Amino acid sequence: MNALERNEFSLEWEKLGKQLPKPKGIVCISAHWTTNGSFVTAMDEPRTIHDFYGFPEELSQVQYPAPGNPVLANDICQLMHNKIKPDLHWGFDHGCWSVLNKMYPDAEVPTIQISLDIDLTPKQHFEQAQRLQFLREQGILVLGSGNIVHNLSKIFWSDEALPWAVEFDELVKEKIIQRDFNSLFQIQDFGLPAKLSVPSIEHYLPFLFILGMTTSKSEINFLCEKVTMGAISMRSIVVNN
Repeated sequence: MNALERNEFSLEWEKLGKQLPKPKGIVCISAHWTTNGSFVTAMDEPRTIHDFYGFPEELSQVQYPAPGNPVLANDICQLMHNKIKPDLHWGFDHGCWSVLNKMYPDAEVPTIQISLDIDLTPKQHFEQAQRLQFLREQGILVLGSGNIVHNLSKIFWSDEALPWAVEFDELVKEKIIQRDFNSLFQIQDFGLPAKLSVPSIEHYLPFLFILGMTTSKSEINFLCEKVTMGAISMRSIVVNN
């Protein structure tokens, strides 16, 4: 429960929020908002969504009252020629607020979410992000929230990691360092470790979206480099320049 605890992961997010220049706005892509078509939240006051069950009641009481950013949302829709459409119903799901409440606990930075279009291929998510690189030029922080390895059917309450999860996590890191992004669109070629690590694609896609924000000059750094609970990779990447 990283959203409640001060643990090794949440402390890294907290530290990162202090190190980065304060953003003018935040755009979040979360594994927990999948849609047919692409959408962006465009309301003034997004609600905090508690899209989970079986956790302590304390987690369901968390609120993240950051303002929305309808102007930025509409700019995105126009610049994407309405391939991304405005949404007035979603809000901040726990993939978004569980990280931001550690990075920016004052919830004062205007924030929007862009959905994951399940009709797009992994490569198309990457390409969509490439068309949105102007966000970074405007001082907007783009946050992808998911997991490279995410197999809930294999988790156990321990700090240990299953060998296939470590293998896939390290393989992905190697491909990032090599800038071999194309291979990361075709993870079925990586065999059983990939199949077990990514049983469904939604937690993997935010990571590809962030890679789409890079240029040939970008510096990519890693943090939270750990597989925990057997089959959950907390590896994060930070793109500079």
